[in-house]
Amino acid sequence: MSQELVQAVSVLTKNKGLAPEVIFESLEVALLQAYRKEPGFNPEAYVEINRETGDYRVLAKKQVVEDVTDDATQISLDDARMQDLRYEVGDIVAVNVTPSNFGRSAAHTAKQMLTQRLKEAERSIVYEEYFSREGDIITGVIERVEGRNAFINLGKTEAILPPAEQIPGESYQVGDRLKCYIVEVKKTTKGPQIMISRTHPGLLKRLFELEVPEIKEGVIELKSVAREPGMRSKIAVFSRDETIDAVGACVGPRGQRVQNIVDELQDEKIDIVKWDEDPAVYIANSLSPAKVISVTVQEEEKASRVVVPDYQLSLAIGKAGQNARLAAKLTNWKIDIKSESQAEEADDTVGAADDSVVESTGDAE
Repeated sequence: MSQELVQAVSVLTKNKGLAPEVIFESLEVALLQAYRKEPGFNPEAYVEINRETGDYRVLAKKQVVEDVTDDATQISLDDARMQDLRYEVGDIVAVNVTPSNFGRSAAHTAKQMLTQRLKEAERSIVYEEYFSREGDIITGVIERVEGRNAFINLGKTEAILPPAEQIPGESYQVGDRLKCYIVEVKKTTKGPQIMISRTHPGLLKRLFELEVPEIKEGVIELKSVAREPGMRSKIAVFSRDETIDAVGACVGPRGQRVQNIVDELQDEKIDIVKWDEDPAVYIANSLSPAKVISVTVQEEEKASRVVVPDYQLSLAIGKAGQNARLAAKLTNWKIDIKSESQAEEADDTVGAADDSVVESTGDAE
């Protein structure tokens, strides 16, 4: 231990990204563990390493007394004054208790302990770094594909992209760069476990934040996201500045901003609609690209009845009900869609029922 130790710490600092103090403290703990395996060790001892020279000492704090009754915690006044004549009874003295043959055994034990401590420190640093990025996008490189699992190299660690979090139909090739959403970071005995996703609605939200400066600056607010990964999504946006068109800003010049996101998500269709504080207007907007004639809302039930032109009914509902389903998710309202003809028939039926009640009542009278 000496300058070689200092050099080793310097190398670890560069290669592992750890602070020198973390390494020195880990080494002090490791040496103390090694010392406690020595016969007759002092239970009050601690280890001190000189950060510049690499020299170390095992020290024990002892109280200066006239007559020693406990060697582990006390030192005589005469012995204390051999170190410094200014010591008086009651003072605390740091006494060197390093065993004479401590070097070789200490180095072996310290190496094992230090390795373990450094692994723990590395894991802790990685955990803290990625934990702080929960709910954010991260770019990784596909390292390997095993079965249906894709293993993504994130730089300092690896994450697994399981089948449930993959965009349906998306293929993965080793070496491809991939943007993923960090869903959760967990601590495990084997280090941090990073849960990533390509299907989470948060991925779409973060991609728009990256592509649209007005969202990042807070001028445009992304109010809601509804997504069926790999197929279709809807987002609702609102501009805090009346002079800026929220939908137009998200689409971008010649549609380039939204196209970049579509390309990233394997041609997933994206509808961008304008959010409105009026539920009826918002619901009508959410059914885009279909045109809406009228919207009737029931606030308490959060249910709505939407009437569309006959030729727009299939567009409003969408293939397998997808457009209506996404609109309901986006607005968090129940949406019952009727064509103009269906709505008229329903109104006629209600009107006929009302007439029947009137006639029946009149007969009774």
